[in-house]
Amino acid sequence: MSRWLSMLSLALLLPLIVWSKANDSKDHEREGRRSCIDYKILNIGAIIDFHSLIGMEQKIAMEVAIKDVNSILSCSKLVLNFNDSHRNPSSMVAADLANSKKVQAIIGTKLDGATLVNEILQSSKEIPIISLTSSSEIRQIPLPNFIQIGNDITLNLQCIAAIICEFNWRKVTAIYEHDNGFTSYDSDILTKLSYSLSHVNSEIENYVAFPSVDTLLDPKTAIEHELKKLKNKSYNRVFLILQSSLEFATILFEKANQMGLMEKGSVWIITDDIASHLDSLDYSSVTFNMQGVIGCKTSFVELSQTFKRFKFAFRREFGLEYPEEEIENPHPSLSALRAYDAIWIIAHALRKSQSQGNFSMEELSKNVVATNHEGLSGKIIFKDGKLLEPATFKIVNVIGRSYNELAYWSPESGFSENLVNQISPSSASASTSGRVLLSNANWPGGSKSVPKGWVYNNEGRRSVKIGVPAGDPCPQFVNVSYDQRLNQTHITGFSIHVFEAVVKHLPYQLPYDLVPFYGSYDDIVVQVNNKVFDAAVGDIQVIDQRYAYAEFSNPYIPSGIAMVSKVKPDRSKETWMFMEAFTKDMWLLMAAMHMFISFVIWLIEREHNSELKGFGTMLWFSVTTLFFVHREPVKSNLARAVLAPWLFAILIVTTCFTASLSSMMTVSQLEPSVPDIQTLLRTNAIVGCNKNTFLVHYLVNELKFKPENVKGFESISDFPRAFEKKEIVAAFTIAPHAEVFLATHCKGYIKAGPTLKLGGLGFAFPKGSALSIDISRATLKAIESGEVQKLEEEMLSKTTCGSPNSNIIQNVELGPQPFFGLFGICGGIAVFGLLVSMAPLIGKKGKGFINYLEGTSSLLQIGLGKIKSCVSKNLSKYIASAPIQDENKNLEDVSNKMEQNVVNIELPITTHHHL
Repeated sequence: MSRWLSMLSLALLLPLIVWSKANDSKDHEREGRRSCIDYKILNIGAIIDFHSLIGMEQKIAMEVAIKDVNSILSCSKLVLNFNDSHRNPSSMVAADLANSKKVQAIIGTKLDGATLVNEILQSSKEIPIISLTSSSEIRQIPLPNFIQIGNDITLNLQCIAAIICEFNWRKVTAIYEHDNGFTSYDSDILTKLSYSLSHVNSEIENYVAFPSVDTLLDPKTAIEHELKKLKNKSYNRVFLILQSSLEFATILFEKANQMGLMEKGSVWIITDDIASHLDSLDYSSVTFNMQGVIGCKTSFVELSQTFKRFKFAFRREFGLEYPEEEIENPHPSLSALRAYDAIWIIAHALRKSQSQGNFSMEELSKNVVATNHEGLSGKIIFKDGKLLEPATFKIVNVIGRSYNELAYWSPESGFSENLVNQISPSSASASTSGRVLLSNANWPGGSKSVPKGWVYNNEGRRSVKIGVPAGDPCPQFVNVSYDQRLNQTHITGFSIHVFEAVVKHLPYQLPYDLVPFYGSYDDIVVQVNNKVFDAAVGDIQVIDQRYAYAEFSNPYIPSGIAMVSKVKPDRSKETWMFMEAFTKDMWLLMAAMHMFISFVIWLIEREHNSELKGFGTMLWFSVTTLFFVHREPVKSNLARAVLAPWLFAILIVTTCFTASLSSMMTVSQLEPSVPDIQTLLRTNAIVGCNKNTFLVHYLVNELKFKPENVKGFESISDFPRAFEKKEIVAAFTIAPHAEVFLATHCKGYIKAGPTLKLGGLGFAFPKGSALSIDISRATLKAIESGEVQKLEEEMLSKTTCGSPNSNIIQNVELGPQPFFGLFGICGGIAVFGLLVSMAPLIGKKGKGFINYLEGTSSLLQIGLGKIKSCVSKNLSKYIASAPIQDENKNLEDVSNKMEQNVVNIELPITTHHHL
């Protein structure tokens, strides 16, 4: 009752107040005209929607601004001419006003620059036009006097993308209401949103464009119908409302709440269009249905005296003009502040033009574009027709009857706890993580935990369609069989059981259907990318090239590429196999050392030991020493010193020989017939692999096998027949399949060469799939709990011949290197013993050798004397028979030469004798 009395009193007082204000205004105008020589009345065309709450706020804000401006202007006056854009496009109304020359400035909402350029006459393009909202047009608008006081929508989208990045939501659903005022707004805003999301590794999965609520005959039914289709179509539950009127948002959240789209697991994010009006929304009709919604709201200073005066006047005027709205405490939104600032932009430009003494429309427009002052909505400076300074956003969270302020965000500083850190980033000690700041958020459904952003629901939904490779080369992993009696397809195997165990660790129920796929592994991954399957389960190898089409869970079992070959024939029956226990150098060194040691011992013992005098005895002694069966006693301590370390060396060498030979005879069957891949390539050998896997391309492209040397097989069970027919020399398969093959065909086959490491076996999902993240985490839980290992032991380790030995044992011949130290000691002692035994013999034999040389010298001199006398006798006979006169001289010369020769022979003899 008291409320109605108050309203009645206001209704009675309203005419008096209006009449008093009108008289005051007229008196002020008359005084201004008397004191000014050039009194200007500037008509402003205001284009707003009178039927919307935003339009009502803008109208009140401009009226308050007009009163404030006119109260301080002495030689001019601003007059507002309102035009309703409820059923008419704002841009067309603005063009008509400009062309009619009825106004000198235009302020409006949803003004499309492209339309204005085409519709406004050239003579009217000098009129300044201020748009209270900002379009998303990327191109520059060729209208120099057109400015947009609204913030660039791109900043709002970047703020939303930053929130999505903090919580790792990979896909979003965009919802927007068609805006009849903008011709290209819808496509541009989706393009910009997609671009912003791409920087945070997210993307638009679905988008729903609703007609303008004003054009719908039954808005509630139409919105409910579209939401129902969206719910059944997509699992995604991250909803972004890009643009919307308050009327549309009210119906949208009401229907979303009724349909269960505001339950746990869902995320709703609103832009500044709605967030800036949260203070004025009624709890019972709107805010109640928006519990848990996150929004990006443009921040402005609310503590200044100017704002407080405006807020007081705004509330008073709004309550007087719109009492039927029943808003207890109307709060001016950002739209109202921008409308108020727009009037002041024109007022400052008008006053500046008048102060210059040269008022004209061109000068007025120039001063409007060059505006630089602090408004209620923030700093107002324009560049290229848009606000120069980027906005700072509050991250708000609807809770109860109002909202909580969680954090601040700006493109320069990112997330921060308060506005001070945004204004002065240097004053903040460190940047705070956005996830930490947003951790106190209340999410839809009353949840405090961060929503997954997608849900699976059996109600009215299909199960997840999962593809399974039907032609698996190893049935132990995936086995697809058909029961004709029951007309059912059965899918079993290790990989299937692992997936079932993983699904049990999900925090929700996952309905799924396994669908056999008759194609290659690469093809099933492509089908996942084409959305034919929601996922692919099996022994799918995780490799780099498949990431171009899909994402993969964490591997549930390690993997690689293994080479299988036949076992090399048993060498234990070869005639000279024992010779390979040592290398050739080892055999030669051993023989030389043994003969040398035996010789030294024989040399030491032969004069004192009657049993070791003959050379044959020495050879026999050397043979018996090898087997420690020598019966010849060693009497000399020196000989014992030489023999003792050699016996120890023989013991070590004999033991090593026995061990090496035993190893060769017992494990020679584990040696592969082909040691490594290089041998296959060098010998141009033919190899086999599973033809439905990536191995065919890998062998050709990576390992450089010739295509004609690679033969494909359906299953690993085809390998034994190919080996027996000598169609292949080796077979390549993934390591888990190789383990199963060797476990079931353990006789005659073995792994050869090293295993080439790969990414493991996992499950495939479409790119950006939220299910991939949950399955990866559940896979880790299944592995850590031991379930996967238990399944592996039960399903893959059962064999008929024991566990295969995958290690290849190579036969290594022993060389002399390990025995160099031992041989060095034995050889050193033997050399020492040799020198000691040779010293007396050398001394005794040296003296006899000198006497022998002296006796030989004496015999030579006697012989030479006899030769000399014989020569002299023969010479005398020769002289007697020769001519006397002519040949005396020649005979004398011959005699002298013979004597010189005799002397020459005697001199070395004599010299040697003296030595």
